[in-house]
Amino acid sequence: MPKQVWILVIGMFVNTIGTSFLWPLNSIYIHHHLGKSLTIAGIVLTMNSLAAVIGNLLGGFLFDRIGGFKTILIAVILNVTAFGTLMFFHDWLPYVILLAVVGFSGGIVFPAMYALIGSAWPTGGRNAFNMLFLANNVGVAIGPALAGFIADFNFEYVFIANFFTYLLFFILVVCTFKQFDTKVVRQKQSKDVKGKIKTNPGFYALLTLCMALVLCWMSYSQWTATISSYTQEIGISLSQYSMIWTINGLLIVVFQPFIRPLVKRWNNKLKHQLVLGLILMASSFVIVSVAETFTIFAVAMAILTLGEVFFTPVIPTIANKLAPKGRQGFYQGIVNSATTIGRMIGPVFGGMMVDLYGMQTLMWSVVILLFVAIIPAISWRSKIVSNQPLDS
Repeated sequence: MPKQVWILVIGMFVNTIGTSFLWPLNSIYIHHHLGKSLTIAGIVLTMNSLAAVIGNLLGGFLFDRIGGFKTILIAVILNVTAFGTLMFFHDWLPYVILLAVVGFSGGIVFPAMYALIGSAWPTGGRNAFNMLFLANNVGVAIGPALAGFIADFNFEYVFIANFFTYLLFFILVVCTFKQFDTKVVRQKQSKDVKGKIKTNPGFYALLTLCMALVLCWMSYSQWTATISSYTQEIGISLSQYSMIWTINGLLIVVFQPFIRPLVKRWNNKLKHQLVLGLILMASSFVIVSVAETFTIFAVAMAILTLGEVFFTPVIPTIANKLAPKGRQGFYQGIVNSATTIGRMIGPVFGGMMVDLYGMQTLMWSVVILLFVAIIPAISWRSKIVSNQPLDS
């Protein structure tokens, strides 16, 4: 890999550790420490996700306009400020407001990072985005594990650790990211390109694919919303719950050599990877519906992770190939927005379902959603790229 890609991968790793300190514990903190219902917790997480959707679109837009370094720097400054304030003010109202700010600024980072790595390693294909996916999930393996350990000792210290980890990301961005700003690779938009965005068949293909992405993340978000709280009610500790996310991050790395032969065989069959990923994810929620011990939850997470490995890296790869020159950031912004919309709807949907019908009903509803997601996952029409079909 180019040196620039390694720097981006390290940056994503540190960024994810910083952001993942808090997000698996949000529902637990709102429900058990602030005394609010799961429905209220879901609404708060929805506000966080709505702010992230706006951030996703703005991040993609800014990438195409001012480049990756400036876009990410703006977001990181906002995040450091929000986390610094959260250290001292984390009662009900400040927590809700600052969580929305963190969602907005964090949302700016992701499309810029994905567009930047696509520009920094244009010949990398799926490998470039898979490396960011790996870095993100190794960060998820470490962040929640540390957060769970710290929260068991004193929840107040989670906010402090959160701030200093993100401060490290700020230093990394300032010291390294500017050297490969997108001035070299960014394409100036022409009126012709802008005018063709809405009529570009690749744009409609991406929107179709995003329907599957929304349904997928509506389901996946239950792990950080309803399932996290449910594990507390049946006697699983915070450190054990956080360990489940460590399993997720570690298995993403462990699975790589085992899935590589199948991924190579399906190199031009991206829809196959999407469908297999969704089926595996659905299977994991069937297991969660009967889970009562840490071991069973860990098994469900292992299956979910295998599905995630097949499904998730394919999406930004397709978006990068479908994007016209100079619009990579915009297309990555749409993909990240779809992901965030799923995370936005998921907690409210899950919280209401649990409050009204119970956890088992929710889990089977999620299984149905994931099978429905297969329809748009196989329905999007591929665009010809370099005279080769994007999917065959």
